[in-house]
Amino acid sequence: MWFACLVRIDFHGSPRPTLGVEWEFALVDKESRDLVNSAADLFEAVGPDLPPEHLHKELLRNTVEVVTGICSTVDEAIADLRATLDVVLPAADRLGIDLYGAGTHPFAQWSAQQLTEGHRYEELINRTQWWGRQMLIWGVHVHVGLPEQARVLPVMSALLNQYPHLQALSASSPVWAGTDTGYASNRALMFQQLPTAGLPFQFEAWSEFESFAHDQLTTGVIDELSEIRWDVRPVPKLGTLENRVCDGVSTIDEMAALVALMHCLVIDLDTRLANGETLPVMPPWHVQENKWRAARYGLDAIIILDASSNERLITDDLNDLLDRLTPVSRRLGCEDELRSVAEIPRRGASYQRQRAVAGESGGDLVAVVDSVVTELRRSLGNRSVNS
Repeated sequence: MWFACLVRIDFHGSPRPTLGVEWEFALVDKESRDLVNSAADLFEAVGPDLPPEHLHKELLRNTVEVVTGICSTVDEAIADLRATLDVVLPAADRLGIDLYGAGTHPFAQWSAQQLTEGHRYEELINRTQWWGRQMLIWGVHVHVGLPEQARVLPVMSALLNQYPHLQALSASSPVWAGTDTGYASNRALMFQQLPTAGLPFQFEAWSEFESFAHDQLTTGVIDELSEIRWDVRPVPKLGTLENRVCDGVSTIDEMAALVALMHCLVIDLDTRLANGETLPVMPPWHVQENKWRAARYGLDAIIILDASSNERLITDDLNDLLDRLTPVSRRLGCEDELRSVAEIPRRGASYQRQRAVAGESGGDLVAVVDSVVTELRRSLGNRSVNS
């Protein structure tokens, strides 16, 4: 039984199904391919050529985040990302730095990384200590605008049924500190060690979320709502549902595919709910198991489909999911991008491509970093990685 909430949180709904994308990159040296703590230098090199809201600092100085404005379509969001990278990549070249888009770096040591200045980050490390310092992880966050507060949490809970699809498709963190972990996404399990991260609670009513936030604020677990770092979370001030499931992404084409999938999934669920449908949800133990299976086995995972414990190979289920979402993609103007999701299993997800490079090179992890960096450059139409 929930106590009456003492914190009011107003969700400022979006009248349109807007999009916003945040793409985290590690900074690596062009020669050694190790991480470099050069974010401040990169910001200075970019200078006034880029509005500050399009390039953000993160917890560590080895990381930058490329951020879109409020977009109406996937195509607009991808064009926004391209425009920013068109400025950032040449500035990075001048510093002898490359952008690296994967969930983890294969051989960097956490102890060599420097913290970004700022009270918020210092407090996080002071509280989380060893686990906080281990966070050499990078991901993608996609915001989708939703119109009504009452529908946000049911959509969030139903979206967790597709959690493993997003995790497996984007998995790009198989190697940690020089060792192949055996996981497709080591990032997924690393990030959930933070006290407010991991899977969200499956609240049924907004008042339950408000009660939760009250308890977290009262007991000092968080100082503000943004410190709730769930894999999927509501962002009341923006009027969005933020999907933080995906590992770092190394190509603009895969980014377009994943953004289209997330956009279609959220809008499909919200539309069905608005039309009076009761959305399907699974018990938390099934959701938790699916997260682990997708992190461990990636596109080879056999996932749990429903509350009745039916199971299926994730790639088989993905094909049916894409067929079901096709009418939604037409309405949102991203049919081609959604269709390209099917190319990821055919080509191999990033974790599979990284392992292939490691195998072909006799375990050379510098070659793995090279391959990830090159994928980004080629996808953007710039083949130079040593300019």
